[in-house]
Amino acid sequence: MTSLPSGSVPPLPAFPTATYRLQLQPDFPFSAAERAAPHLAALGISHLHLSPVLEAVPGSTHGYDVTDHRSVRAELGGEEGLRSLAATAASHGLGLVVDLVPNHMAASARHNHALRAVLRDGPDSPYARWFDVDRSAGDGRLLLPVLPARLPEVRDRLEVVDGSLRLDGQDFPLRPGTEGLPLDELLDAQWYRLAWWRLARTELNYRRFFTISELIGVRVEDPEVFTATHAKIVELVGDGVIQGLRIDHPDGLADPQGYLERLSAATGGRCWTVVEKILTGPEVLPAGWPVAGTTGYDALRHVDGVFTDPVGADELADLYRESVSRAGDRGGRWEATERRAAYEVVGHDLAAETAVLTRIAERVCAADPALRDHAPWALRTAVRELLVRMPVYRPYRTGGEEVLTPEAARGAKAAFAVPEEAAAVDVVRALALGTLGDGPEHRAFRARFAQTSSALRAKSVEDTAFYRYTPLLSANEVGGDAGRPAVSVEEFHAYCGRISRDWPGTGTVLSTHDTKRSADVRAAIAVLSQCPQVWADLLGEVAGVPAPDPHVAWTAWQTAFGFGAPDADRLGPAILKSVREAGLRTSWTEPDAEYERAVEEFAAAGPGRIPLRAASEAAFALEPHIRAHALGALLVQLTMPGVPELYQNTEREYRALVDPDNRAPFAVGADDDHTALVRAALRLRRERPAAFGTRDGYAPLAAEGPAAAHCLAFGRSDEVITAVTRLPLRLAEAGGWQDTELVLPEGRWADTLDGVREFIGGPATELKLAELFAERPVALLARVRD
Repeated sequence: MTSLPSGSVPPLPAFPTATYRLQLQPDFPFSAAERAAPHLAALGISHLHLSPVLEAVPGSTHGYDVTDHRSVRAELGGEEGLRSLAATAASHGLGLVVDLVPNHMAASARHNHALRAVLRDGPDSPYARWFDVDRSAGDGRLLLPVLPARLPEVRDRLEVVDGSLRLDGQDFPLRPGTEGLPLDELLDAQWYRLAWWRLARTELNYRRFFTISELIGVRVEDPEVFTATHAKIVELVGDGVIQGLRIDHPDGLADPQGYLERLSAATGGRCWTVVEKILTGPEVLPAGWPVAGTTGYDALRHVDGVFTDPVGADELADLYRESVSRAGDRGGRWEATERRAAYEVVGHDLAAETAVLTRIAERVCAADPALRDHAPWALRTAVRELLVRMPVYRPYRTGGEEVLTPEAARGAKAAFAVPEEAAAVDVVRALALGTLGDGPEHRAFRARFAQTSSALRAKSVEDTAFYRYTPLLSANEVGGDAGRPAVSVEEFHAYCGRISRDWPGTGTVLSTHDTKRSADVRAAIAVLSQCPQVWADLLGEVAGVPAPDPHVAWTAWQTAFGFGAPDADRLGPAILKSVREAGLRTSWTEPDAEYERAVEEFAAAGPGRIPLRAASEAAFALEPHIRAHALGALLVQLTMPGVPELYQNTEREYRALVDPDNRAPFAVGADDDHTALVRAALRLRRERPAAFGTRDGYAPLAAEGPAAAHCLAFGRSDEVITAVTRLPLRLAEAGGWQDTELVLPEGRWADTLDGVREFIGGPATELKLAELFAERPVALLARVRD
């Protein structure tokens, strides 16, 4: 293979028509992606989307643990391999989009060159400005929570070798001149403090990714740090190797908009750039961000929601509460469960982060005579109470008052017994909104409050509450709303109209490396919202398999129903992970071995052994409705406004559970009806890009007749029409399509899925939906050009 030479820009579209995500790892390097390029190009995509490509911890299967921004990862084939992949992709008409990780690096003393320099040389290191380290905490040294036990218990295993301190394969640089000191003096003389890993929760003094101490936050808001950490990526963009960027976790940055503006300037605006921004409820992407849109979790929420029955979802929630008998705030009611989880995470998992905020607030108050005499405990309480009341992931430069509201402040003050002490809430809110001043400490508080807020929301909602409140698991997805799983057709159309107008280049997804269940698994589970009683009867059929508790039974069996086939090796780890994430009976850091053993035995004896979807005639009868949901959601995602992304292997039916189950390498498989849909939709996108990329090119189409509510249809720029069946089981129960009709726009329309049928549009030629959907539950029509 010839590599793409420096300065050579391939003749590729800068704006993708569709992307395909590949998870790179040592077992699937750049050369493997090259071999896959012809197959993927034949699907009709325009760009390969690569997981992170910069140097990472050896053996990493994901690449988010970056160790060196200066080089492309050697285990994947290095820069030569990446340039060769770009050349091969270009020869097949494909560009490259790369996942960029600006927020954090691996906190590896051995592999992270910048961190190693800081550990060796301390605050005087030129790399010291790279990391958020609060040296006012503890003894002022950087705490490294890496010891498997307390220091006295491992002290005898520490040894000095070749100017480094080593323990069980870990390697720490020594401060110059300290190599010959006695061990205890040597440890005290370092710029860092080695500590038991359990101290991280309360004592950590560097910013990290969420609650993962193995990933240290990077200060890309510093222009020098930005330049140093982005030089290689900018070079690759300039050389035409990379045409697009996915920005990982922008909410972790001190100033997301400032970062994106600097990135846009550095790349000359040449990149299609999307951000992994999780939007909550009615929240929209800040209009001032110089990006094409989000990575697509907001689209996932709307697509999944419009195929969910709201009435049945409510009935299912009632059945769930009767079955699991959970207290309201421990999984019984969504809002109460979400709030309790937030309190637990902010007070326990993020104790170190709230301590940093409290210390900054203390210093601000001490420096301003008008703000003195707020007790540290009062400031800490105010921080906690305001954080748990954030309705979105974080505030930004503008609009903060709309999310950190006076109402939230009043609620926070209710935690205080003395009204005068509750004034600390006003101070903390003003600091978070940036209305108390613009000094260094003021800016630091505002940034850290926002960063902590995003970590809190991710950990308390995505990684805790979603595992505690589980009536309908298909709703418990990144960006989802477990308390309101359904989206109306009108709401869906309004969303599509808005993104068509405001963000026509935004990303859309159904499955990713972070989804807890793939789209096909969620489709099966969502069908249960159309038949709550069938689900209740199924649970009765398997009630003879003893479960550790009713909640585990509900969650595990529903997971198994979505997965579709008994497979203990895949279902078992996912079920065990769910109870650890829930954190009610066991957890990652405080495991209950006896309970976990009971969960594993139940998973093997029940969900991992019994084919639930064939356990009854009623369950087996759901298969065509599951297929209709899966195909309908896929076609909608492929043709709605935005740039659709296919996650690896989803060009055919793809059943996967939470990571690491969904991280298996790409593999070519046999085509199925998913594949036919993908090829037809993506061919249209490539042949008629203007139909899909035009602003305001989205038009809802409404069916008429007794089953009109079961047809979701829309047009794209008067060139393409998508029509799909929604809630097919309810449709069948109501007697089918009967005389329901869809009026097509004037002209001739070809069925792109069978390549044979044509339809005439116009009010005088209504199309019977029974005819349109006679062969399959979806239709994709293209205008016949004269």
